[in-house]
Amino acid sequence: MHKFLVNIRYFETPILIFATLVGLVIGGPWVWTGVVLLIASIIIDWATSASKLFHCEPAGRDENGDLYGIDWFLKLMMWVQYPVFVMLQLALVWRVYEFATGNSFGPNEIFGITIHHGVTGWEMFGATVSAGIYMGLGIMFGHELAHTKGPTFVLARWMMALSGIAHFCYAHVYNHHLELGCEDDPATSPRGRNIYKHYLLSHFGQSRFLYVMEQQRLKKIGVPFISWQNRWIRGYAMSLPTIFMFWFAAGWIGLGVMIGSWVISAFELEVLNYLEHYGLIREKGQPIDYHHSWDVAESPFTQWGFIEIGRQADHHDRGETHFWELEDCGAPDTGYGYYAMLALLLVPPAWERFIKPRLADWDENRASEGERKIAARMNYLAGWYDMPLCDKPIK
Repeated sequence: MHKFLVNIRYFETPILIFATLVGLVIGGPWVWTGVVLLIASIIIDWATSASKLFHCEPAGRDENGDLYGIDWFLKLMMWVQYPVFVMLQLALVWRVYEFATGNSFGPNEIFGITIHHGVTGWEMFGATVSAGIYMGLGIMFGHELAHTKGPTFVLARWMMALSGIAHFCYAHVYNHHLELGCEDDPATSPRGRNIYKHYLLSHFGQSRFLYVMEQQRLKKIGVPFISWQNRWIRGYAMSLPTIFMFWFAAGWIGLGVMIGSWVISAFELEVLNYLEHYGLIREKGQPIDYHHSWDVAESPFTQWGFIEIGRQADHHDRGETHFWELEDCGAPDTGYGYYAMLALLLVPPAWERFIKPRLADWDENRASEGERKIAARMNYLAGWYDMPLCDKPIK
C-alpha cells in the first residue's frame, strides 16, 4: 500500500491538468477551472507550509534498499503528458475558433454533460489563462525528460516547443547546470532583481546561450549557421505546428491567444528558476555544492505537484537521477512551497521582506569566504543597505 501511495502522489499535477482540459471542453464558466485550481493550490500550499506539520519525505527505498518509485510507471506518466498537452492546446484552439468566428462547432453533450457553445471575451480570457497556467506547470515533465538522452530528450523538446521554449532543454543542461550561481547563468537571479525583469532576462538569455553555442559548434564542423543541423533554429521550427494551428483557426486573434498562453507558461518556468536559486552565489570555477540551491521540504503539495523539483540540491548534484530517487541533502530551505512563494514574488516588496532574512542567514552560516565578499557587493548593488554584509564595490 505504501508503494502505491508513493507513486500515485505524483499524479497531483496531471489530475489538475486534466481537470483544466475538461473545463475548456465543457466551456462557459468552466473555462476558469485552471485559474480556480491555481488559487486553491496557493491556499493549500501556504497552509501546509505555514503549519510546519507536513515535512515531506523523499520517495525513498524499502527495507531491502529497493526504490519505492516504480520506474516504468512514472516514466509512462511523464510521456503521456505530451498528448494531454496537445489536447489542451486543441481545446483552446477550438474555443478561440468559436470566439473569433461566432460559429458553433462540436457536440452539444458528452457523457450526459452539456457542452457550452458561444464564447464571450471574458470566457476567452479565462480559457487562455487556464490553459497557459497548466501548460506552464506541466513544463516540469519536460524539464525531467531534458535530463535524459535519445528519444525522451527529443520528447522533452517537443513538450517545450508547445510553449515556444524548446531552447530550454539545451540551455538548462549545458548552461544552468554548469554555471549555476554565477553571472554567466541567466537562470540564476541576482539579489534585488524582481520576477518580471528576471522573466525577460532569463528567457532571452537562455535562448541567446543556445544561439551562441550553435554558432560556435557549427562553425567548428564547417556547417552554415542557417541549416537544419542548427538546434536553435530547429527548436523554434518545432513550434510551427502550434503557430499554424492557431492562425488557421482564428488568424490574428488566434495568434494573440497563443502568445498569451505562451507568455504565461514561460513565466511559470522562470518563476521556478527564480525560486530555486534566488540570490545564491557561487565563485566562478568553484564546485557546485548543496548550499547553492534552495530546497523545499516542508510542503508535500509542492513536492508531489512539482515531482520533487524542490529537492534542488540533490538534483544539481546528480542531474541525471530520476525525481523519485532524489534525497534531502541538508540544503538551505525557504520553509514554504512554490505555490505559496509564487503569491509573494508577484509583489516584489513582499518577496524582498520574505527572502532577505533567509539570505542574511545564508551569508552568515553557509557561504564561503569568497562568497561572502561577493554577497556584500551584491547586497550593496541591490540597495540592501540594512543587510549585515553590505560593502560598496571597489572601483
